[in-house]
Amino acid sequence: MAKLINGKEFADHLCKKIGTEVAKLKNQNIIPGLAGVRVGEDPASKVYVNMKAKKTEEIGMHSYTKLLSENITERELLDVVKGLNNDEKVNGILVQLPLPKQINTDSVINTVIPEKDVDGFHAINTGRLWTNIDALVPCTPLGCKMLLLNELKDLTGKKAIIVGRSNIVGKPMAALLIAENCTVTIAHSKTENLEEEIKKSDIVIAAVGVPEMIKGKWIKPGATVIDVGINRIERGGKQILVGDVEFEEAKKVAGAITPVPGGVGPMTIACLLHNTLIATCKKNSKEIPKFF
Repeated sequence: MAKLINGKEFADHLCKKIGTEVAKLKNQNIIPGLAGVRVGEDPASKVYVNMKAKKTEEIGMHSYTKLLSENITERELLDVVKGLNNDEKVNGILVQLPLPKQINTDSVINTVIPEKDVDGFHAINTGRLWTNIDALVPCTPLGCKMLLLNELKDLTGKKAIIVGRSNIVGKPMAALLIAENCTVTIAHSKTENLEEEIKKSDIVIAAVGVPEMIKGKWIKPGATVIDVGINRIERGGKQILVGDVEFEEAKKVAGAITPVPGGVGPMTIACLLHNTLIATCKKNSKEIPKFF
């Protein structure tokens, strides 16, 4: 039976460490500030932005939230982002995705200046990540990397497969694992012989967004499984959350596995706060704390 990787416990521990560093900055009259921008009334976005704001305040940072109309024009949204770029109180900016159809998401992402791009989505931060130059890294992949290093200590020589090729998780995850000396395969829903590819892998990162697509029998015995997926399905007349991995079967084979919920999800917010702290330290020429 696999060991359960408790992402919530790890995230809570990380947030405590971040809070300690924030307190040190406050003693120097430096208060990190994180600004969230939400467009429209998407229920999931509402919940997520509120959770981020609450956690930001809990660890001693300032939280600023911009709530904008679903009908806002792209130009108006870009003006809001530019205002936050120029706001000295704001060290990190996140624009909650998805955006309405009239907005070009790439334009918005790349209007956030790289120094405040705590989501790590800007093209400059993406390029820096892939060329091994210090950068703000997308939060979910960073959280996955932290969990892997905590569990395995050294990833050198491990065969890793990432199922999912998004700019938010799959691609940056590949860059992070390559930097840790893994041999990396990027797969997706169209990959041929996916089962065989997964069976060869010491590390499986599931981020494809298809409920329980990866079957337990596909997992190599002893492999470490990080399930990024979070999908709401109906089972037995009830709405439940499941990942991209068939958890009940996979845990019989894997060496360690993240549950859904309680695995990767809490790490995403913790890493957002981590990135905001890093951005604040860089802006103020302070030593960058190391957490892993």
